[in-house]
Amino acid sequence: MRFLVFLAIAGGLAFCGATVPLGKRTFFGHVRAIWATDEMGDLKEGVKPGIERVKRGVKAGVEAAKGSGSDGSAAGSGSAAVHEKKPAKKP
Repeated sequence: MRFLVFLAIAGGLAFCGATVPLGKRTFFGHVRAIWATDEMGDLKEGVKPGIERVKRGVKAGVEAAKGSGSDGSAAGSGSAAVHEKKPAKKP
């Protein structure tokens, strides 16, 4: 039931944003106009190095999670156990 209410509200907002004029443009028209400005282009270029750094970090994290440790246990396997070598028993 909550999903249907949420879907109806989202649909209503999308309809209003596309059809109700706010001055010369609709809400989506204003967003499109802002997105096309030179200042927004400068912003997009300015954040590219940060986005690339985040992508490299996520990729490294995924690779680390897929890799295996020196003792053969997989990294990120969900096990927090410490593997210890037990002393050999004396005969």
